[in-house]
Amino acid sequence: MSALIGLQCHLCKTMFPAEAIYVCDRCLGPLEPVYDYASMNLTREKIAGRPENIWRYRELLPITGEPRTGFHTGFTPLVRCNRLAARLGLSELYIKDDSVNHPTLSYKDRVVSVAATRASELGLEVLACASTGNLANSVSAHAARLGMECCVFIPDNLEAGKVLGSAIFGPTILAIAGNYDDVNRLCTQVADRLGWGFVNINLRSYYAEGAKTYGFEIAEQLGWRFPKHLVSPVAGGTLLPRIARGLRELRTVGLVDGELPRIHAAQAAGCSPVVSALQSGADHLELVRPNTIAKSLAIGNPADGLQVLQTVRETGGTGTAVSDVEIVAAIRLLAETEGIFTEPAGGTTLAGTIDLIRRGIIGPDESVVVCVTGNGYKTAEVMNGQLVEPVRLSRAFKEFEAWWESRQAPQSVA
Repeated sequence: MSALIGLQCHLCKTMFPAEAIYVCDRCLGPLEPVYDYASMNLTREKIAGRPENIWRYRELLPITGEPRTGFHTGFTPLVRCNRLAARLGLSELYIKDDSVNHPTLSYKDRVVSVAATRASELGLEVLACASTGNLANSVSAHAARLGMECCVFIPDNLEAGKVLGSAIFGPTILAIAGNYDDVNRLCTQVADRLGWGFVNINLRSYYAEGAKTYGFEIAEQLGWRFPKHLVSPVAGGTLLPRIARGLRELRTVGLVDGELPRIHAAQAAGCSPVVSALQSGADHLELVRPNTIAKSLAIGNPADGLQVLQTVRETGGTGTAVSDVEIVAAIRLLAETEGIFTEPAGGTTLAGTIDLIRRGIIGPDESVVVCVTGNGYKTAEVMNGQLVEPVRLSRAFKEFEAWWESRQAPQSVA
């Protein structure tokens, strides 16, 4: 039996039915699911006996029937990074690695699994999204699995790997002249006019809840405890506040005790409306026009930006904005120390973590989880010219031998 009661406005607390609606008609606040926590009989032992996917936390997710997709999504590795920790002067550092999430190698598979299941329950026939790439990939894949018609809207300057990562599943792809915010405005109009199931618009209340599973898994994989710090990327703002919401729910149902981690927001300096507000103490966001290689974070008008501000402040966290140069350096550092190749969003969170360490906000003996949300192979072009070129030799052993001996010879000191 589902514990889902309905939807509630985050601001004025007005209740709504659990339908394809996403904004309060009284105050225009965002809507979020409400559950009957008292009806849940959720234990660590029960969870441990379930399949290792997002649905092991089924009671805390907003569907009314059985899951319909996402059966291999989630429970991605929480990697203890000893070599990277040593480089950064930390004793306990983890990467939560959604760069290997199934099926499209980003955390978006979590949110889409929930939104697509709910769309199917509500009888919607077209699954759609506005996307900077990863979400379009995931919506396309899950729609294909469900046999739903699919239409994804993207800016017309996306990385080729992300366009391919959608096209392979056979959706209709509309490349719109403009940035993500322009695309999102168009999609809002389409959703209102045609009633399609836009996972991050009229299905956003359900979609966002899938992000809680990222936090659920961190706590479970740490032995049902919270870290001291958690560093999350911020694009539209879905992930960070839902991690906190999920961790609070774990306390509510008695699975974890203790204080929530200090949750920090990481953005690229070329698109940092949330971090700017955190640093200035503002209660609103100044919208920006993105200019960064971190295209998956290039959202100048984040839909859940105010919830990010609230969450960061409530948990005692802060914000960090890093340059494109720092992002690329962090991508290389993570790959060279831990064998994990992240896209620029993950480079942003690691570079942001390094900034927080330098500023003394993260101490050397405090546990840290860094969120890596997408795979570097999708955005390989950002590393063009950044890496050592291959040594080119003929097939002759003598040529190899000469090269090898040249490497062993003592290097002269100028």
